[in-house]
Amino acid sequence: MRTLTTLLAAGIFQFAASAHAEDIAVLTPYLSSVATNEMIETFKTESAAKGWTVNVVDTRGDFQQLASRVEDVANAGVKAIVLVSVDPNQIGDQVAAAADKGIPVIVLDGALAKGVAINITTDNFALGSLLSDYLFKAMGDKGNIVKFFHSAHPGVRQRELALDKALGEHPGIKVIAEHYVQVPGPIDNARQAMETFVRQYGDEINGVWAAWDEPAIGALLAIQSDKPDSKALIAGIDGNPQAIDLIKQCSNLVATVRQDFPGIARTAVKEIAAVIEGKKPEKSEIFVSANVIDRASLGVSCN
Repeated sequence: MRTLTTLLAAGIFQFAASAHAEDIAVLTPYLSSVATNEMIETFKTESAAKGWTVNVVDTRGDFQQLASRVEDVANAGVKAIVLVSVDPNQIGDQVAAAADKGIPVIVLDGALAKGVAINITTDNFALGSLLSDYLFKAMGDKGNIVKFFHSAHPGVRQRELALDKALGEHPGIKVIAEHYVQVPGPIDNARQAMETFVRQYGDEINGVWAAWDEPAIGALLAIQSDKPDSKALIAGIDGNPQAIDLIKQCSNLVATVRQDFPGIARTAVKEIAAVIEGKKPEKSEIFVSANVIDRASLGVSCN
């Protein structure tokens, strides 16, 4: 796979000097994320059918480097810049500068900001509400939960706000512990935090609210290792294949809210093609649908 990441030391300037009109730059700090990677792989496949060359930059959680790489590709004169799983407001000057050069900036699973032509995502507040309502109902609307979150991502922050609203409407549910998940490495980071919570609270933990599936998986691994008799229910978001397999296995992980990541990527390619042709987007923000995946929807019966 051709990536700008492999050219960071010196080759980035070679790219800047040799960019062609069909080059699309895709940048993210989270390529290791299953969901982010799924969007980018679908985007590459759909772009290839249009004859576009897609160059992927992964800054591995480094937003300072992300800002620098956006400047690089904008100076290279790419046809479009695609930011995946990023809050463009965190690199607002670079995004605005790219837009001022006439380069459309499209965001997948992110947020709107000055200079962004379109943000294509899921209604993340709705995702958080679906997750919260499902988990609370499964818990019988009472008990203690552990919360795993990552407010740096705009979509994940919306899910957290939805949880806050749901907690206000369900006084029987209490957050007894919470952890800001580090990225990259969310599974291991959540597992380590959950090990501490299990030692501290034990059977007081009735549920785990994970803002996406990797922390849910990490929490499950900790429970399976340190307290395999735990009845705590775990739920997450994204429809990660590993999470779905664990739901099928009748583990403590009982549900995930599946986003249509391929749909987000395909919509992005369609919208970019229109923008390149000089058409203005009908909407600045496009929402793609989501649905709950649990044992019932998978046809799994657990004793």
